[in-house]
Amino acid sequence: SLGRVDVDHVITRKMQLIAEAEQLKPAFMKEVDSHFTEFVNSLVAKSALLDSSSSASLFPASCLEKELHKAKTLRAPPEHGKIFTARRSLLDELFEVSHIRTIYHMFIALLIVFILSTLLVDFIDEGRLVLGFDLLVFVFGKFPVVFCTWLCMFCATVTIPYNLFVWWAQGYCGSSHRVIRSFFYGTLFTHSKQLGFGPTYVAVSYALPPASRFIVILEQVRLVMKAHSFVRENVPRVLSSVKDKSSTVPIPRISQYLYFLFAPTLIYRDNYPRNPTIRWGYVATKFAQVLGSLFYAYYIFVRLCTPQFRNSNQETFNLRGLVLCIFNSILPGVLILFLVFFAFLHCWLNAFAEMLRFADRMFYKDWWNSTSYANYYRTWNVVVHDWLYYYAYRDFLWFFGKKFKAAAMLSVFTVSAAVHEYVLSICFGYFYPVLFCLFTCFGMVFNFILNDRRKGPIWNVIMWTSLFLGQGVIICLYSQEWYARQYCPTENPTFLDYLTPRSWSCHMKM
Repeated sequence: SLGRVDVDHVITRKMQLIAEAEQLKPAFMKEVDSHFTEFVNSLVAKSALLDSSSSASLFPASCLEKELHKAKTLRAPPEHGKIFTARRSLLDELFEVSHIRTIYHMFIALLIVFILSTLLVDFIDEGRLVLGFDLLVFVFGKFPVVFCTWLCMFCATVTIPYNLFVWWAQGYCGSSHRVIRSFFYGTLFTHSKQLGFGPTYVAVSYALPPASRFIVILEQVRLVMKAHSFVRENVPRVLSSVKDKSSTVPIPRISQYLYFLFAPTLIYRDNYPRNPTIRWGYVATKFAQVLGSLFYAYYIFVRLCTPQFRNSNQETFNLRGLVLCIFNSILPGVLILFLVFFAFLHCWLNAFAEMLRFADRMFYKDWWNSTSYANYYRTWNVVVHDWLYYYAYRDFLWFFGKKFKAAAMLSVFTVSAAVHEYVLSICFGYFYPVLFCLFTCFGMVFNFILNDRRKGPIWNVIMWTSLFLGQGVIICLYSQEWYARQYCPTENPTFLDYLTPRSWSCHMKM
């Protein structure tokens, strides 16, 4: 009886701790943000410890072992893969703090200033209000072609990888030539991914404008990564079931695969933590913020980029002009960086997560507090980082051995840089490996110099300074090359013309 009283006391104390955490959460989010998460986590940890001690008293060891085994089958341990848990996005929590929300309001005020300046300048020059959005209409042109291309890509991703996996899995157990069968279907799956380059042909042959190309090419990359994750996660399960001589082959349902294709993650699981309801007001707000970010980017290009680069080819290429161009491009480059992060990684992914009731919203971490580039790469885009970590870095170490960690890291950087450069080359219509050089050269150097051992505010300042300069270089060089190809076209361009930077030699004659 005394033991039972102690258990009741422990459970009561646990419920009190949870209740205290829930009551203190809104107050702390309004006043402080840095200590809030640590405080709540400590309470949850205490309640978990109390819960585990009470469970040990209430249930015998055999029951606990069964429950632990059941938990392991439902969710893999950390060393076996990513664990999905219900959690909010960091900005959603930070925006509950009035001080952080004021920074958001400042960006809105800056957008209003951009709009007013554009309208006033147009009114002074034209004598009337010019409300046209010619740049937006141009970059998002030929949308029917984009939609048809996406639909074909999506249908191919639904049917080909899933059916190839099902056919392989169903016949693998009873096959007498398992290696040959696996090699055959693996070859078919590899060729099916190569067929994904059909959208590249459409983007080039139909001369899609830049933003439309970005939609097609980024969706192409996303679907290829999704298909790889689906096969990569399910093949070991089939092999394990055959090894254990299980009577059933673990083949996911087509509905689970379809949910994964739309879910804001690149790591396949049969089931994810789900929220009970959909907040449609939240969805509408996120899509409205995406639209606002799109207009924000439009005004940045109109007010800060176009006037600078439109006349850049009136002067010959020289070092002085390049330095001025880079530093003048830092402000628009940083604003575009913030907009891409906010519009896509926060608003777009959260909107789809809410519609799908996808509960794990950790699409990014506090990358702005990074004191090392190693931490920045891990926290900037958690969705892509998870895919690169589990399917590129971890698989490289599994294949070659754990002593080749430096080579594995180099391979991940190379793959990431190559994919980024492929996207930019197809979308802009020329090969100018600025981002590839920044990734493979400066990115690798900074990754080793600004490593996780670097702590303190000075390293955060150094990280932001290099990030600012990098954004200036990207905006400057790519914009110069874009306008150079507009002002200095070639009548019959060869393949070499696409590889040679034209901004180095183009000089527009007035």
